[in-house]
Amino acid sequence: MLAAMPTPPLRPSPQATAVSRDRGDACPGTLRLHTADDGALARVRVPGGVLTVRQAETLSEVARRLGDGELHLTSRGNVQVRGLAGDCGAELADSLDTAGLLPSPGHERVRNIVASPLSGLDGRGLGDVRPWLSGLDAALCGSEAARALSGRFLFALDDGRGDVAALGADVTLRAAGDGGALLAIGTAEKALSVPAGDAPRAALAAAETFLEAARESGARVWRVTELPFQEQLLPLVRRRLAADGIDATSRPRVGTADAEGPPPGAVGDALSVHAPFGRLTTPQWRELTHLASGTPCRELRLTPWRGVVVPTPGMSEEQASETLARLSAAGLVTVPDSPWLRVGACVGRPGCAKSLADVRADATENLAAAGRAGLPVYWSGCERRCGHPRGERIDVVAVPDGGYQLSRTAPGQDPRTAPPADPSRLATALAAIT
Repeated sequence: MLAAMPTPPLRPSPQATAVSRDRGDACPGTLRLHTADDGALARVRVPGGVLTVRQAETLSEVARRLGDGELHLTSRGNVQVRGLAGDCGAELADSLDTAGLLPSPGHERVRNIVASPLSGLDGRGLGDVRPWLSGLDAALCGSEAARALSGRFLFALDDGRGDVAALGADVTLRAAGDGGALLAIGTAEKALSVPAGDAPRAALAAAETFLEAARESGARVWRVTELPFQEQLLPLVRRRLAADGIDATSRPRVGTADAEGPPPGAVGDALSVHAPFGRLTTPQWRELTHLASGTPCRELRLTPWRGVVVPTPGMSEEQASETLARLSAAGLVTVPDSPWLRVGACVGRPGCAKSLADVRADATENLAAAGRAGLPVYWSGCERRCGHPRGERIDVVAVPDGGYQLSRTAPGQDPRTAPPADPSRLATALAAIT
């Protein structure tokens, strides 16, 4: 514990985002459903995106029995079940608990952990993050303090390739070339080098330190970047680790490029697919679950890029080709040059009352034009832009008059905005803004 954490002057960081939350965290979960226009919504946390075959079958079964029959992947590798009746919460929770998807009711909304989906499968990483994943999830569920984390707080476990390290997590563990781990907090420029075996405990300590620092400062925040003094968390975490017997030394943070997910197709000892808009139908999910059930690992890995990786060690090239053809026929993206990899959208109408348009229908109609844009294109039904990706992109936002506002967005730059365009002229507008 940090019983003597200093309360004096914590200097504001220039990288902080000034935020003061005046309400509680309403982020949905399995036990707290969100009411949408198409029914209630449950968000099932899947740490690291890793599902056993049994868990995958359970998710599909509850979606068919209680929801709209589809599974909806999120940008954190979690799963949403939509179209639920408002009174099905107990039945849903019981089914998920039986499958091991609800190990701690008090922590179910805070188990937000993304992990490198290809870790241990393609030989590119500096270390396998699976021990970190199981260790951190167990430590998180065993921490009474961690229950106070927001449902938006995010951990990232990167095997050294830099994929999930670029996702803007609150606490990031990244495998290092010396066999250790680099612990980064928010957007701080420094990191802490810790022994790999202590990495999960160190990540939890960082999250608990954030909670205590926020509480003592009186800041009502959900994310590390919302603290006005995030740079000063690092020495507090280092002191906490020393008290816990974990050696930590300050290091420069390793830079990251834009986050990129696994390309569709055969990748190392795995097959990778992308789900347009993150939506998986019952037949598509059945194909993926059947594939996983015939492999030694018997698991699926959901990615933060709304895709699925199935480990397939020992599969021949011929078997991989035949399997990918079957998955493609089911409507999944299996080739790396598909325009779907550059297109995303919020749920839009009719699922969201705030949406001004059926953005997914309009995005599908303009798929070819978006594929030629050269940048990711994200469609939003309103100014909230729920689920938008990080990095440079083209935002297509519905406006009240029935058209769309297009803007080219890049980190650290003012957006370049085009005049609102009628849906029938979006292809021309997309070409002009790129």
